[in-house]
Amino acid sequence: MTRANSILLKTLAPVAIGLAVVAWLFAREFDIDDFRRINWTLPTALGIAAAWIFMVGREAGLAWRFRVLSDRRLSWRQSIKVTMLCEFTSAITPTTAGGSALSMVFMQREGIAVGHATALTMCTLLLDEAFFVIACPLIFLIVSPSELFAFDTGALATGLRTAFWIVYALIVAITAVLFAGLIIRPGVVSAAIRRIFKLPLLRRWQNKGDETADSMLTASREIRTRPWKWWAEASAATFLSWTSRYLVVNALFIAFAPAASQLLVFARQFVVWTLLTVSPTPGGSGVSEWLFTTYYGDLLPDPSVALVIAIMWRIITYYVYLITGACMIPSWIRRGLAHKR
Repeated sequence: MTRANSILLKTLAPVAIGLAVVAWLFAREFDIDDFRRINWTLPTALGIAAAWIFMVGREAGLAWRFRVLSDRRLSWRQSIKVTMLCEFTSAITPTTAGGSALSMVFMQREGIAVGHATALTMCTLLLDEAFFVIACPLIFLIVSPSELFAFDTGALATGLRTAFWIVYALIVAITAVLFAGLIIRPGVVSAAIRRIFKLPLLRRWQNKGDETADSMLTASREIRTRPWKWWAEASAATFLSWTSRYLVVNALFIAFAPAASQLLVFARQFVVWTLLTVSPTPGGSGVSEWLFTTYYGDLLPDPSVALVIAIMWRIITYYVYLITGACMIPSWIRRGLAHKR
């Protein structure tokens, strides 16, 4: 199978999964009369437009972060290209696989040295995970857990609550390891990773463990001496990108369900994206559509509105990257093959 055909299959697979779940949701919940009852007014159009603006804000934040982390070696055009390629690979790979890890490959193609690209990738991972770790407790101080999981009173709510706390605990653990390995004691953490992968149960992945330990040491040497202004700007870019992504849903609720609590809508995005980090499907396809319509159902007048918002949400935050990436990847591959000759 050629590389182009492989990419095509990886692109079509998540699209097929997402469309299948949407079709199932339509068959189960959608009624054309409910759709006709939606009041398509100027505020509705403005809300949809705001959702697209917030999505642009997310991409601007990510591109800004690549600019900052690369010490402006990446131009704005290159930063945007790397951002869109990362979004595409995240869309066609399971979220558990971490498609954004390929950002080091994309940055190398744009002229960033291997060691520096590795450091930047590690740093972006640390910043993203730290955002979740810090923001979630703040959200729980503002919105009570009972409100966050009030969509259902049965086993489903209990299951999602349990899953959320398990995943959040894993994120905290990963963030602690990254922080210690990149900032505090890189030598100790690197040596510990090597020892762990020498255990009998993990020995088959020892090479991967050694690569991770080496990457962490390389990244640590790159970023430990960075000034606080560098970290502050990168953190601000991270904050912009993630909050903008969450606000997409707020804008869609303003468009289709303005009576819903905007604070609760925003807070629940932390639960949604935390759970999607362990989705086994490419880009969270299928899981995200079902989770959204189920989790936000109690804030909406009827299930059909939830389905309309879910579809709009996925178009803006997911399908647009499949289309954009599918257009960019072929030229990127041709450029790489020409470079090797």
